Amino acid sequence: MDVHLIDGTYELFRHFFAVLSAADMNGQEIGAVRGVLNSVLSMIERGATYIGVATDHVVESFRNDLYPGYKTSEGVPPELLSQFPVLEETLEAMGVVVWPMVQYEADDALASAAGKAAQDDRVRQALICTPDKDLSQCVAGTRVVQLDRRQNILRDEAGVVAKFGVRPQSIPDYLAVVGDSADAAKALGFSVLYVRFVATAVGAFFSGVGGAFLRELFDRPLESERPTPGPTG
Repeated sequence: MDVHLIDGTYELFRHFFAVLSAADMNGQEIGAVRGVLNSVLSMIERGATYIGVATDHVVESFRNDLYPGYKTSEGVPPELLSQFPVLEETLEAMGVVVWPMVQYEADDALASAAGKAAQDDRVRQALICTPDKDLSQCVAGTRVVQLDRRQNILRDEAGVVAKFGVRPQSIPDYLAVVGDSADAAKALGFSVLYVRFVATAVGAFFSGVGGAFLRELFDRPLESERPTPGPTG
């Protein structure tokens, strides 16, 4: 069987800005919810049978305590935020498994579900349905893949390497260095080409011998910062 794991937060945001506004009889905005439901229904009509949807029931998570600059709900339209519980309740009424995340993020739920699915012999393939770069780290061979449903792009492990220039296990370090605007994570100032070169040459950034090499490399002063050697002899 194939398992489809859907990023409900991404879908809700995408439909909010893509479809016309609509409200129920009580004035509750439901335009984006209706768009996501139609999208999920279309997947079922095309044969998807095992579907899980993860949402950020609360945008803030434990990561905000670790990094004050991490993404928050500030600036998100209230008409969008109010649709999260409506989407969650409606999907559950349809019989779809929903993971409304509070302390953790939707990404965490999707990653955990993909990991569990990969360990189940009954699962032929786990498809993480989101274009989010973070989730590329979960891709494994052709068993766990990433599906960008909007662009109809299916990305396996070779596809991740082709897109980013690094293997899935190096995606966290890759994004930590080049930055990720979706999570308000700032870049460290290294070019993408440089990061790809180091990742390819050393392997996973901060593990084992490669990690020791990189930590030593990054801790060294630049040539211009090194003191000029004095005269010898």
